[in-house]
Amino acid sequence: MSRIGKKPVDLPSGVEASVSGQTISVKGPKGTRTFTATDDVTLSVADNTVSVTPRGKSKRARQQWGMSRTMVQNLVTGVTTGFKKELEISGVGYRAQMQGNTLKLALGYSHDVNFEVPAGVTVTAPKQTEVVIEGSDEQLVGQVAANIREWRAPEPYKGKGIKYKDEYIFRKEGKKK
Repeated sequence: MSRIGKKPVDLPSGVEASVSGQTISVKGPKGTRTFTATDDVTLSVADNTVSVTPRGKSKRARQQWGMSRTMVQNLVTGVTTGFKKELEISGVGYRAQMQGNTLKLALGYSHDVNFEVPAGVTVTAPKQTEVVIEGSDEQLVGQVAANIREWRAPEPYKGKGIKYKDEYIFRKEGKKK
């Protein structure tokens, strides 16, 4: 029995949800998001809450129950507050700056890395060593952050590279003479 799936998703004021078949559409101040659930669950909207119930007692139905409820919760969070990832850049000469829709990264290569920002997310560089990614789609925000981090992942000896703001880099000791 899913513990998370049993909880209904509350809709705050200013957020509307509508279900048509297996697709739920959530509309709020930051836009409209949709999610299509599998045939193993039933979606219903009543009294400013969205309920997800499984169809049958199969293992797949129970798996989809909790996952579908979490996806609906992420839709509601995305259209109200949105999602945010913060990256820190550390290293001598490593820096970032926005130029139009392109993030220019100087990461110690012989050339600057130009990262085109996809539609649906907003990337800002408040400082030369910080990058903030915001958007209403949690998956897209996380993927953009991972793609930026991929250019120079933090290394364990000096800690140079691009890391998430709350990430801890396990440091290693260097060679001994």
